[in-house]
Amino acid sequence: MNNPIWVMTSAFKSLSLDQVIARTKEIGAQGMELCVFRRDGTRTDHVATHLDYESFGPDDAKRLIGTCNREGLRFSVGAYENLIGGDPAQRALNQNHLLKLIRIAHLCGGDRNDIKVGTFVGYNHELGAQDGGFEKNLDEYAKVFGPIIRYAEDLGVTVIYENCPMEGWRPAASPTTYNNLPGCLAARKLMYAMLPSRAHGETYDPSHDVWQNIDPIDVIEASDMSRIQRVHVKGTRNHRSPGRIHWGALYPMQAVRPELAKRADVPVPAHEWDRHHYEPMLPGFGGNDSMDWRGFLVALMRRGFEKPFVIENEADNSAHTGNPGATVQGFKAAVLCLAPIVWPLVPEIGYRLDASKWPALADPSAKDIPVRTTKDLK
Repeated sequence: MNNPIWVMTSAFKSLSLDQVIARTKEIGAQGMELCVFRRDGTRTDHVATHLDYESFGPDDAKRLIGTCNREGLRFSVGAYENLIGGDPAQRALNQNHLLKLIRIAHLCGGDRNDIKVGTFVGYNHELGAQDGGFEKNLDEYAKVFGPIIRYAEDLGVTVIYENCPMEGWRPAASPTTYNNLPGCLAARKLMYAMLPSRAHGETYDPSHDVWQNIDPIDVIEASDMSRIQRVHVKGTRNHRSPGRIHWGALYPMQAVRPELAKRADVPVPAHEWDRHHYEPMLPGFGGNDSMDWRGFLVALMRRGFEKPFVIENEADNSAHTGNPGATVQGFKAAVLCLAPIVWPLVPEIGYRLDASKWPALADPSAKDIPVRTTKDLK
């Protein structure tokens, strides 16, 4: 029971790296998942770029490690895009960007410093619409990620997938909201069976299962814990809304002609993300959400989870307000909510991480390597 608590830096997209570090320390966290999205990417939501991925080299790695050691912080890197579907040109750019992040992690010490690379897999809806479409997406995943994971393994780096289905990633008229392959436990287990390498794993975010009426504790009990390298901390409050009453909770709300919906008095999606009747929250900030955080954390501890908890702030009453003060308040509340469960009690001080169990990052010694593209991989 001595897990570090980190922040995901997507909530600070307008800040420099130095400013993000200052905010992280103000919040009382011990590390950062540094978002390093493509600056020319197609995503517009929850993106930030806190490292110069185009020119990053060994000297940058040494400076970053030195800064983090001085500030008592650790870090990983991540960018979350569609790597097996969507526009083919963008798909290729996303794949090559992931290779750049793997190189950055390697230059910073990789697994030796527990520096992981977070990503999505995405989904190919052209294949998905065919008979056997899900399995065809698994095959596409293995084709694309097989060489990528071998490359990461050769460099001593672990790639980790987040389980968000990206339910609003396509137009509200799309019949399905399953847009990221590792969005369910079955898919993740099948992915590991197809690519048995230990150089990939996952970031588990319980909020994505809560709105699907799945108990995250059950998911943890059925998971291979050696694959779970990070846990994203983000709450979800399921609404008792007209949308849920009319459409149920098994399938997303569907878009129909507005005039027909009005005549029938039937709710329809207001936008792409308004299809599953929930509100993103942070534990401990602004009321209860719809999961048992204490039970979930205890289950993780019981199963031996010793990795960082990463607060992903997408809360409507915090980061989504656009108010910097409310954003920091939400992070602080989440830290305090987790602290009595994941940190030891220190006399006269309260709950605090025992930093002695988390030594300083090792000085990176990797020599520079060229930037690779997927065409270079065998």
